[in-house]
Amino acid sequence: MNTHKTYHSAQTMGFRPLHRLTTAVGVASLGLFAGQTHAQESVEERLSALEQQLAEVEPHARGEQGFSFNTYARSGLLLNSDGKSAPGGPYLTPAGSVGGAVGRLGNEPDTYLEAILNYKTVADNGTKAHYRLMIADATTSSNDWTADDGSLNVRQAYVQFSNLASFTGIFEDASIWAGKRFDRDLDFDIHWLDSDIVFLGGTGAGIYDVTFSESVTSNFSLYGRSFLDFPSDPNTTDGTSDTDNLILTANNYFGNVQWLINGMSAADNDERVVGGVMKAADTGVQTMLAYHGDSFFGVSAGSFKVALLHGQGLGAEVKNIGADGNLHEDAVSTRIAAYGTTRLGDSWRIAPAIMAETSMDRYVEGDEYQWLTFNTRLANELGANFEMQYEASWQVMDLQTEGYEGRGDVEGDYARFTIAPTFKPQVGGFWNRPEIRVFASYSTWDDELNRYDGGDALGQEDFGGSQWTFGTQMEVWF
Repeated sequence: MNTHKTYHSAQTMGFRPLHRLTTAVGVASLGLFAGQTHAQESVEERLSALEQQLAEVEPHARGEQGFSFNTYARSGLLLNSDGKSAPGGPYLTPAGSVGGAVGRLGNEPDTYLEAILNYKTVADNGTKAHYRLMIADATTSSNDWTADDGSLNVRQAYVQFSNLASFTGIFEDASIWAGKRFDRDLDFDIHWLDSDIVFLGGTGAGIYDVTFSESVTSNFSLYGRSFLDFPSDPNTTDGTSDTDNLILTANNYFGNVQWLINGMSAADNDERVVGGVMKAADTGVQTMLAYHGDSFFGVSAGSFKVALLHGQGLGAEVKNIGADGNLHEDAVSTRIAAYGTTRLGDSWRIAPAIMAETSMDRYVEGDEYQWLTFNTRLANELGANFEMQYEASWQVMDLQTEGYEGRGDVEGDYARFTIAPTFKPQVGGFWNRPEIRVFASYSTWDDELNRYDGGDALGQEDFGGSQWTFGTQMEVWF
């Protein structure tokens, strides 16, 4: 017997399958390792792709890129005690013709809306671009189709660049813009009066946030505004001339203090016939000193703003800067405005306001316009979605027009009180919107005010020395 052969056969028969098994396990292990590596690479690729997607989405979520939509809108009925549409509006009184507002709660007969479309992008170098288009419309009609009597208008269309990669030093945080727009920082108002403290809008270009120090910044801009065509020669009726009012603005901040100065020039505007005299202003200056407080006049939590405005010539329209081309060359105006908001308790809020103005030689040499308005908005929160709102206004005026545009001289006062049950998604502040409200208002005024202008509301025969009005209104912004 060949033992060697037998042993070899045993090796061949007993150990060769084990070798094949070992080899198979090794190959399988290599395959599994390769599969794990491939799976790991696949997961990493998916994570990388997800991170890239998140990086792309994050700027959109923060509002730094993509489309967005903002709006302000109000719409409501204003009816008298006979169930007819009633005259109204924050500028209802004779003083309203020169900016004297009397309050808006329960006093608005219109539908007004602003649709604001924004598109933002961020370049690879980090520079941000913002394009804004704002469309507005207003009507006093209650119909669903008001194209014939509406006033659809493009109010803003501009581009702004910020975080510019090439800007350094005092311009590092600056942004530049061009187009048709409302000035970003010269559009703050007393909402309850629907009156801007100051407003600047038009077509031009500018730079914001030139930073000289942590608490000192400045904005600079050049705006153009157009006055209506007017006869360039009083002896002819067919010659007309266009007038552009150019406004150079420096708006400066020193912490909570704001100092604004505007210089204006409107070539040939002095040829305009105003009040029968060719003395319209062709230059002007306007300035404002304001303080933006972070408490309620230092007494309690809340906020307040106070401003002193002064202007001469074309700057005598101190609120709506550069908008009035009829101002006399010697026109002088001074205005003060102050308002604040605070809480009187857990469920009560109050927002008082005062605004007053005096102007001389405004349109005709020797004229004088003086008015003062007190207004207070009060709210009582009675539930998560319901509050009672109240508003009281009182205005006194002395307007000596010297016959400008056929207006009469008047002196007297106007008062109004409104109660408005109000529903909203959540109570808690004067700025919480949307709101749905119903209201009742009582207004009373001196009969003498009816003689100011036969064409205005107070001059109408069926709108006497006192008036009850009722209505409903929605108001929204976001």
